[in-house]
Amino acid sequence: MQLSTQTSTEEEVRQKFRDLIPEYFKAKWPEKVFVSGVSQIPVSGKVFDEEDLEYLIEASLDFWLTEGRFVDEFEKKFKDWFGLRVCELVNSGSSANLIAVAALTSPQLGDRALKPGDEVITTAEGFPTTVNPIIQNGLVPVFLDADIPTYNIDTSLLEEAVSEKTKAIMIAHTLGNPFDLDEVMRVAKKYDLWVIEDCCDAVGAEYKGRKVGTFGDIATVSFYPAHHITMGEGGAVLSKHLKLKKIIESFRDWGRDCWCPPGTSNTCAKRFEWQLGDLPYGYDHKYIYSHIGYNLKLTDMQAAVGVSQLKKLDGFIQKRRENFEYLNTKMKEFEDVLILPEPTPGSNPSWFGYPISVREDAGFSRNELVQAFEQNNIATRLLFGGNLLRQPAYRNIEHRVVGTIENADKVMNHTLWIGLYPGLSEEQFDFMAEVVRDLINSKKN
Repeated sequence: MQLSTQTSTEEEVRQKFRDLIPEYFKAKWPEKVFVSGVSQIPVSGKVFDEEDLEYLIEASLDFWLTEGRFVDEFEKKFKDWFGLRVCELVNSGSSANLIAVAALTSPQLGDRALKPGDEVITTAEGFPTTVNPIIQNGLVPVFLDADIPTYNIDTSLLEEAVSEKTKAIMIAHTLGNPFDLDEVMRVAKKYDLWVIEDCCDAVGAEYKGRKVGTFGDIATVSFYPAHHITMGEGGAVLSKHLKLKKIIESFRDWGRDCWCPPGTSNTCAKRFEWQLGDLPYGYDHKYIYSHIGYNLKLTDMQAAVGVSQLKKLDGFIQKRRENFEYLNTKMKEFEDVLILPEPTPGSNPSWFGYPISVREDAGFSRNELVQAFEQNNIATRLLFGGNLLRQPAYRNIEHRVVGTIENADKVMNHTLWIGLYPGLSEEQFDFMAEVVRDLINSKKN
């Protein structure tokens, strides 16, 4: 075989890859016809297109396997989308929560730094990794009950929960429905408390016309495939406070004092002129550590997908809202046996899922409804950990409970949620309602 003597430039070869993407995409992910009771209806999933694949391939051809140009681009665009000053990417939403809490323990925050034994107010009903970082940092969670049908923290006893040890509030916006930010921020301001908004399920949700994540001191986001945009894995820590930027970066990047990005040296222009701690003068700044940190960085390939997905974010959010309205209209037929979700007053949720609670006198159980859905290939989920204090992992933790946690128990026993992400259709929502109707009718006979 005779080899060509022509040399292709890098850009020409890249273009050959790009030209093949549409053909490959159609062959790999052809459109599917929905068949009731046969086709799977997931609770969540990634919605992606040829452009997302092109961005991923572009990044892979760079072969820059840690943070790079796409991380820089995403962080800037995402913080601008929120209207915030800080965005630091991490490898998951759970890591974002860990970094958010850890950052507030920094000695650089002086008297406001969280210390072991300090209390953080949260809710008993939810996802474990909203609470885990509190415990992992030697802090004490203070649990309040949930509200039904918003499925958010019940703020009626929030101020009563504050003690001399209380230093922060950390709560998730449940399934994209904002919690009562008026009351949370009022109490936080009165008692000088940090506020962490877990927005992993709630990107784009609004409270009184303002995006959630912009009220508190730190916000966290997840880019797992189930969420509003995806990088496969990934998360972000956001803040309005520039003072927290370097602290967040430090805890994410091994705890180092240096802020040079990967592949860069001497950003401070005095790399060998520092004197910190008990180190000798001139110790390499790249190996000076100001915190006991982690390595939770993201790859540039993941960020590249995020850059592409970010272009579609507003459309995804709108589609979730439209899907909620359509499904909710269908489900209103069953309000006598089901408790349907309600937005928090003053909010415009960015719905992650559609929560349903089976009434105690419905004539059927939550488990029977789950089985009816699952037997028809409609995926379901429980509302995460239910009452977390009933979970094995939390049986012996140090904590306080203010008031009762009766609603968290009700969620644990009677609540499930089904999907309404942008990849679902009205035909699929119609079938969901049909399955509920059939179950109800079967109990009447």
